[in-house]
Amino acid sequence: MTSRDTPDAQSFTADTQVQYTGGRPPQLNQETTVSNTASAPLYPPLYGASFGQAIARFFKKYATFSGRASRSEYWWWFLFNAIIGVILYIIGGILGLIQVDAATGAVTLGPGYVFVAVVGGLWGLATLVPNLAVVWRRLHDTNRPGPFYFLAFIPFVGGIILIILLALDTNPAGARFDQAA
Repeated sequence: MTSRDTPDAQSFTADTQVQYTGGRPPQLNQETTVSNTASAPLYPPLYGASFGQAIARFFKKYATFSGRASRSEYWWWFLFNAIIGVILYIIGGILGLIQVDAATGAVTLGPGYVFVAVVGGLWGLATLVPNLAVVWRRLHDTNRPGPFYFLAFIPFVGGIILIILLALDTNPAGARFDQAA
């Protein structure tokens, strides 16, 4: 008997109404089945979310800390946020992050630095709460409480631990964090 043949890995009872098939996301019962459409309800996680769906759900669930977020919801948002950061630094580089006076060799901050600091700071403030919320919901999907986020503040290893937790597969027991429909 392999580990996939064990009752825990193969299926769960009808009480949970979730069927788990190894590495695949759980199949929700018919009343809460989520389709990959824009009209999908926001409370359950959207497994297999597209890039656009993940970004839209991120902003629609701006400060929602209850429920769960699928891996695709979280990692598409992570990619989008990284792309925004790269774009800001490219624009900042074009505008000149630093300026060097050829005569004196003095280095001063250029207009690009101000641009990156102001726009990047505003972007960071605007997405602070939803970033925390999506991490919280992603941890719920792995059946861990949201405050595990604070592991990131452990020097040297905390960020690595959090990334590993965020990359874990869906755990059907995480349904305990779902709100009632």
